[in-house]
Amino acid sequence: MARLADYFVLVAFGPHPRGSGEGQGQILQRFPEKDWEDNPFPQGIELFCQPSGWQLCPERSPPTFFVAVLTDINSERHYCACLTFWEPAEPTQEAASAEDAADGEEELEDGGRMRLSPSAPAPASQLFAPKTLVLVSRLDHTEVFRNSLGLIYTVHVEGLDVSLESVIGNLLTCTIPLAGGSQLDSVEEGARTISLGAGDRQVIQTPLTDSLPVSCCSVALLFRQLGITNVLCLFCAALTEHKILFLSRSYQRLADACRGLLALLFPLRYSFTYVPILPAQLLEVLSTPTPFVIGVHAAFQAETQELLDVIIADLDGGTVTVPECVHIPPLPEPLQSQTHSVLSTVLDPELELADLAFPPPTVPASSLKMQDKELRAVFLRLFAQLLQGYRWCLHIVRIHPEPVIRFHKAAFLGQRGLVEDDFLMKVLEGMAFAGFVSERGVPYRATDLFDELVAHEVARMRADESHPQRVLRHVKELAEQLYKNENPYPAVAMHKVQRPAEASHLRRAPRPFPRLDEGTVQWIVDQAMAKMQGAPPAVRAERRSTVPSGPPMTAILERSSGLHANSARRLEVVRNCISYVFEGKMLEAKKLLPAVLRALKGRAARRCLTQELHLHVQQNRAVLDHQQFDFVVRMMNCCLQDCTSADEHGIAAALLPLVTAFCRKLSPGVTQFAYSCVQEHVVWSTPQFWEAMFYGDVQTHVRALYLEPPEDRPPTQQVGEALAQEEPPSALDVASEQRRLWPTLSRAKQQELVQKEESTVFSQAIHYASRMSYLLLPLDASKSRLLRERAGLGDPESASNSLVTNSMAGSVAESYDTESGFEDAETSDVAGAVVRFINRFVDKVCTESGVTSDHLKGLHVMVPDIVQMHIETLEAVHRESRRLPPIQKQPKLLRPRLLPGEECVLDGLRVYLLPDGREEGAGGSAGGPALLPAEGAVFLTTYRVIFTGMPTDPLVGEQVVVRAFPVAALTKEKRISVQTHVDQFLQDGLQLRACTFQLLRMAFDEEVGSEGAELFRKQLHRLRYPPDIKGTFAFASGATHTPGRPGRAAKDKGPSLSAPRTLSRNLMKNAKRTIGRQHITRKKYSPPSWEHRGQPPAEDQEDEIAVSEEAEPSTLTPSAGLKPADRLTLSSLVERACCRDYQRLGLGTLGSSLSRAKSEPFRVSPVNRMYAICRSYPGLLIVPQSVQDNALQRVSRCYRQNRFPVVCWRSGRSKAVLLRSGGLHGKGVVGLFKAQNAPSPGQSQADSSSLEQEKYLQAVVSAMPRYADASGRNTLSGFSSAHLGSHGKWGSIRVSGRSGGPGVGVDVGSRLAGRDVLGPPQPNGAPPDSGFLRPQRAALYIIGDKAQLKGVRPDPLQQWELVPIEVFEARQVKASFKKLLKACVPGCPAAEPGPASYLRSLEDSEWLTQIHKLLQVSVLVVELLDSGSSVLVSLEDGWDITTQVVSLVQLLSDPFYRTLEGFRLLVEKEWLSFGHRFSHRGAHMLAGQSSGVVPIFLQFLDCVHQVHLQFPMEFEFSQFYLKFLSYHHASRRFRTFLLDSDYERIELGLLYEEKGERRGQQACRSVWEHVDRLSKKTPVFYNYMYAPEDAEVLRPYSNVSNLKVWDFYTEETLAEGPPYDWELARGPPEPPEEERPDSSAPQSRRRVVWPCYDSRPRAQPDAISRLLEELQRLETELGRPPERWKDTWDRVKAAQRLEGRPDGRGTPGSLLASTVPHHRRSLGVYLQEGPAGSTLSLSLDSDQSGGSSASSSRQAARRSTSALYSQFQTAESENRSYEGTLYKKGAFMKPWKARWFVLDKTKHQLRYYDHRVDTECKGVIDLAEVEAVAPGAPTMGAPKTVGEKAFFDVKTTRRVYNFCAQDAASAQQWVDRIQGCLSDA
Repeated sequence: MARLADYFVLVAFGPHPRGSGEGQGQILQRFPEKDWEDNPFPQGIELFCQPSGWQLCPERSPPTFFVAVLTDINSERHYCACLTFWEPAEPTQEAASAEDAADGEEELEDGGRMRLSPSAPAPASQLFAPKTLVLVSRLDHTEVFRNSLGLIYTVHVEGLDVSLESVIGNLLTCTIPLAGGSQLDSVEEGARTISLGAGDRQVIQTPLTDSLPVSCCSVALLFRQLGITNVLCLFCAALTEHKILFLSRSYQRLADACRGLLALLFPLRYSFTYVPILPAQLLEVLSTPTPFVIGVHAAFQAETQELLDVIIADLDGGTVTVPECVHIPPLPEPLQSQTHSVLSTVLDPELELADLAFPPPTVPASSLKMQDKELRAVFLRLFAQLLQGYRWCLHIVRIHPEPVIRFHKAAFLGQRGLVEDDFLMKVLEGMAFAGFVSERGVPYRATDLFDELVAHEVARMRADESHPQRVLRHVKELAEQLYKNENPYPAVAMHKVQRPAEASHLRRAPRPFPRLDEGTVQWIVDQAMAKMQGAPPAVRAERRSTVPSGPPMTAILERSSGLHANSARRLEVVRNCISYVFEGKMLEAKKLLPAVLRALKGRAARRCLTQELHLHVQQNRAVLDHQQFDFVVRMMNCCLQDCTSADEHGIAAALLPLVTAFCRKLSPGVTQFAYSCVQEHVVWSTPQFWEAMFYGDVQTHVRALYLEPPEDRPPTQQVGEALAQEEPPSALDVASEQRRLWPTLSRAKQQELVQKEESTVFSQAIHYASRMSYLLLPLDASKSRLLRERAGLGDPESASNSLVTNSMAGSVAESYDTESGFEDAETSDVAGAVVRFINRFVDKVCTESGVTSDHLKGLHVMVPDIVQMHIETLEAVHRESRRLPPIQKQPKLLRPRLLPGEECVLDGLRVYLLPDGREEGAGGSAGGPALLPAEGAVFLTTYRVIFTGMPTDPLVGEQVVVRAFPVAALTKEKRISVQTHVDQFLQDGLQLRACTFQLLRMAFDEEVGSEGAELFRKQLHRLRYPPDIKGTFAFASGATHTPGRPGRAAKDKGPSLSAPRTLSRNLMKNAKRTIGRQHITRKKYSPPSWEHRGQPPAEDQEDEIAVSEEAEPSTLTPSAGLKPADRLTLSSLVERACCRDYQRLGLGTLGSSLSRAKSEPFRVSPVNRMYAICRSYPGLLIVPQSVQDNALQRVSRCYRQNRFPVVCWRSGRSKAVLLRSGGLHGKGVVGLFKAQNAPSPGQSQADSSSLEQEKYLQAVVSAMPRYADASGRNTLSGFSSAHLGSHGKWGSIRVSGRSGGPGVGVDVGSRLAGRDVLGPPQPNGAPPDSGFLRPQRAALYIIGDKAQLKGVRPDPLQQWELVPIEVFEARQVKASFKKLLKACVPGCPAAEPGPASYLRSLEDSEWLTQIHKLLQVSVLVVELLDSGSSVLVSLEDGWDITTQVVSLVQLLSDPFYRTLEGFRLLVEKEWLSFGHRFSHRGAHMLAGQSSGVVPIFLQFLDCVHQVHLQFPMEFEFSQFYLKFLSYHHASRRFRTFLLDSDYERIELGLLYEEKGERRGQQACRSVWEHVDRLSKKTPVFYNYMYAPEDAEVLRPYSNVSNLKVWDFYTEETLAEGPPYDWELARGPPEPPEEERPDSSAPQSRRRVVWPCYDSRPRAQPDAISRLLEELQRLETELGRPPERWKDTWDRVKAAQRLEGRPDGRGTPGSLLASTVPHHRRSLGVYLQEGPAGSTLSLSLDSDQSGGSSASSSRQAARRSTSALYSQFQTAESENRSYEGTLYKKGAFMKPWKARWFVLDKTKHQLRYYDHRVDTECKGVIDLAEVEAVAPGAPTMGAPKTVGEKAFFDVKTTRRVYNFCAQDAASAQQWVDRIQGCLSDA
């Protein structure tokens, strides 16, 4: 029996001690006055009586009642029932309240009463003070408390003739039965009737089971107030330990809500702070860091606003607010949705019937109490489903003296299939679940409803899932049981308690609540106590029993194991392979091994493997030979590589005893166990794994202690295996039986059992210390890698799953120097870390398992010894294992295919190719197979470094991996040290990085040895940096064919073979003679001469010096009669690209230039034909007509490298010219400007050359027709310098893209060109930009480096303008390229994988910023040229950035250069002839090794790629063409991109040999020749979208946001290596060929395309390539010689162009050329995503741009829409919105004709036919082009019978159509319909 009430307290209002204005509660009386021994009086009751504070009130309020909950230090809850009423205040209280009034706060309190306000101080007679009756109890009987306190109040108010003392005495002495009424003898005992002696009667029903919470209606009310979603949210929040705060204006509601939430959590108990009603004075409790459930009055809502991590539930408003920083994991699906739907059915039973046609009569709704139980039943089911089978994961560690139970979380999650589930993970880690395990894990105890449910009803719940009615029936059954638990005897629940009369609180009370007589009350209590002592003690007979375990668990959601559904066949393969290994049939095992390794990806196969190996251990087959050992270890490693750190599926647990069993003998007395080879897995360094294993083993051994016959069977390690099925009593059953017998045992027997158990745990702890040292100490103890990696012990990133794994830093050098003392330090480091790890483990498990402190100390002493002994054992094993001969490798090395002329220098060296930072190759986030690491060989040829091999990952074993790059592309080679697969420590590694964006990260095999690796490095170095150009592949490969040449050459070709040689010899002699002393002295400005690179023999050098003594100045003057040798030279020069281009541009040919009329502004000068003036320029140059050749040498001295300004392009439209030169020396124009005002006496040579330079520029300006006679004012600098700012009007171009950045207000290009900008006046008072730019543009703009032009003040008389810009230097390009390489091909995986780190490193490289600057400057120059001004680009030495800018400008301005032929011409002219230093920038020779690779040309190609992306229809060549050039400009396969200038090429006899000789099928030496040959075979370089607009000037967007990273940098095809050596890449497509002979069945066409492995364009070619291939195939089948693809393509284009054009326009199908809007093409918008790129009815017509004017963007959009629809030629009748006959006026001079017109809204067209039934459309008017529909007038030949109003015109962008209808009404209708169509669009 238990006391109903422990204390009765009377609390009244009293003044605050510090006089703060508020009152405080004072305890007037309490009964009993002495504390109960078993239950001390709780402190702080007076705070909880008035949670909002003690205040006086201006009027009487009705009494209030609520129950507050206090929790004491022992976590016992005390229920404080408070009944408050108001009495007139006493004078002292009023005095206190006067101060209250001074504060004057108006606040709502308890049910909305107003506090006193200062504005209306109430008369003293009207103030009322609160007084509270408090009942303190440990039982929760709210209704009984309410009735009892109400009775006391009634006795007082109504003045009943009953003594208050006796009522209170009876209340305090009332005892009620403990829970478990069903176990009591009678109804009277279970439902106790009590009376307090005031004529009352109350029945107290005790719950049947006290573990089940009592909720009354609180859960139902909670759902009513907040709704299903919110309550579920709070439920998950409480379970996952978040802070929850309830707000309401009612205290009782707060208490109910908190009680309801806790009732839902059953069977888990809430163990954190729980305060249903928090007093105002304690609000700071809310900022506690621990979780809580707290209720606060809504008046204090403002104080809760700044709580950032608290979930606030507003009960009155029905909302739950979850802060942003809080994540509440939802229930796992499908439980979330199932629970939600059941709850909605329970709360709204009519929901199911709402849609019925004949709903049944209304369903009687459950009472609130019943609904409450139904809702709880839903959550009870939910927990049963969540925790089903939990008892199978309990480890019973100790049985006596008290059970110690642990829960194996990982096994539970793994077997439920919820490893990834955030919710369950957090619940299992929470305090509530820990309490659940310790309370409910006990095997022998009283059971309740939950135990029954989780053990016996799970199958039923699973079967009912899809039947809502059955689920509801089950819920109702459970609800009945819950209801019965709370109300076991509903029949006797009758109360009879007196209540005060209505409004009794308003009557004047007869007197205040009296002071009670303590003596009387104490006497009643004492009397009752005496009686109780006389009575026998009521012992609660607990019905304890063994807790049922229920069926073994199953996954919540049956998921198939996906890719590896383990069929019986797979398991059979695993078993066979293992039996072959143990029978010694190694070849058979080898065959099966790949299949086994693949099968082991599945869980069942891994289990099967562990069971099979277990059997062999039992049969004493654990000692293996080397090969067997290797096989077993490989299979174990494969098993473990997919194990997570928690080992959810118990694979590592099953392997643990096996790795300490299997071993091999290395030498007498030295045995190596398998554990030394499987340490590379993260699971071994996870403490939780070891704990679970330890507890599992302890459980097995403790169980064995108590089983009658001690069983010899080995303990099963597998957690969660159905032990009970194998052996009758499970560990829990044994424990249950022992707990039952425990009280009956003698003390001595009990002690004995406790000691036995303790020593079992102790011995296991020693055993596990050894086991852990086995798996944590690395075989080579000098390598502390393992523990360093595992410093966090359990960091999942640290373990590598591969056979070949990287060491942590990639280069931990291995030291065998034992004398240095380093090894000892390292060893002790490892040993120390392992000892610390084991000690932490031992401490934890022994403390939890109750091992005595003496034993624990003993263990701590033993652990270091165990570790040290093991290290000593391992040293011998390590030493012996390194002496083992290497295991026989797979004999087959895959040989790479070689190019003609390519020879192997080093044959295959066995290596592992390791993964680099690109995750696609290693599986990664994109999925796909792990192609790397791969095992194979590296080959070094004269041209490439090639790796070929197979992936080590068994899943992709059949795929060949090829990674190669040209030797010439190598940029960096560094040694790395790598740690790989257990048996083979491959110490030597090499990382090779190439500028073609390849990375070979290799680990050399043991058999290669360090000598082999060193040889490889030396040979690689020799090939990468040959001493001279003759050593490169482009030359060497040709040499191999020399012997065969004479035989192949025909007789008549003999002379022509030698001609180029003689020609080049003559040329060189002349050139050498021409080089005068001056040139020799100025050599520092010229590129390093050929002779200083160590190529020619010594006599050549002497010869040059001797010859150069004779100066021949006459050569510098132009002469009409050139020597014969010179003429020969000139005729050859004329054939060069430059001259062909000059001729095309109308800049003249050489023949006419020598004697042409002076009217031509420019001429071709042969002044440099002997390369005397400038070695890096071409032989023929375009200069102004008025400048004599002999003046050019003087001009050239002003410029770096003598690269004086020459014309390289002329605009056909504006006739402006583009010039290029090197940067200026300090003299020249700049010097001239700087020293204007102080001419030196007597002009030096420098000044005269500056003068020459000025004259030269003047001549350039005069040569332009528009400016020949213009005045000097026509220049930018003519304007007052006030407007020019520090750098002139230009600002810094560095700042902005085309759209203008923060530093430049207007687009620079537009501003200079005076186009498109008409802005308001500038802030500094200058007129609007374009207004003053238009009339005053300089004739010539000189774009120079800002640093070089610093401090220059332009002279108003000059006609040129300096544009200082900031450009980057070559070294910056080099640095940027290095970073780009590292970003795109990182050497090691990123610290934080994902796109963010890649993008960050890409941004750090600043590569795109440089591209942006180049495009920006180029667009600026294009704008200037387009507006008629000429531009001289004069940057750095004139061969890097100048070349980039000049080439880009020509490409953007001239459509010719966007063709294949034109682009070749552009590269030959600007890059090759004008002397870009390819060999120097590519570091081709030994001399250039130190300077490194500076990819200027690659940067230019990237810019072209960016423009190509923005204007895909303007280029004849494809993106592949650009990638091809990017690859081969660095590969040295062709001679085209070798050497630094034409001069050097002539010297070697390279320049004209292509013309002189025609070779057979020998390797091409020129890249252009190679491209031509390939283009005949395949359209790979051709762009099908090519449909240019005439004279289109491109202006691409240049902002970094508009630039894309070129996929040339990132993509890779490991199937065949780089695809740019076409002969190698285009092997026969083998897989389809194999499948085709038997049948060309469609299934054989399917193919998996892997990222990083296959080439997507080859696997899935675009539609046109596909069609062309198909045509070729069909022609071959028909026996016809296949036609060339280009001829077919041209013919189809022509046919398309000629297809029906009734009114001179293209068909609607001509999509690409005519319907892509003009403005989109010119502004460079991405078209790839638009309709043009995604459709296949492409127009092949490139000449169709005439007549289409630039339309508005809206029309553009419409046109593209209609074009999109035009592909779908459906039956026309489907799309006829309106139709009828109209007369249409034909084209010019044609008559009116009646036609049948159809208006089609869908396609947005007006079509016409000859007559109504005609199916062939005769013409289409695209409504997108219609500008207006207006009334028309009759014209000549119109139908006579029709009125004037029947005419109307439709005006389109192309022409005006005249129509005539039958009458005015019909015309009006047509007009309205067409207008409607237009407005709809």
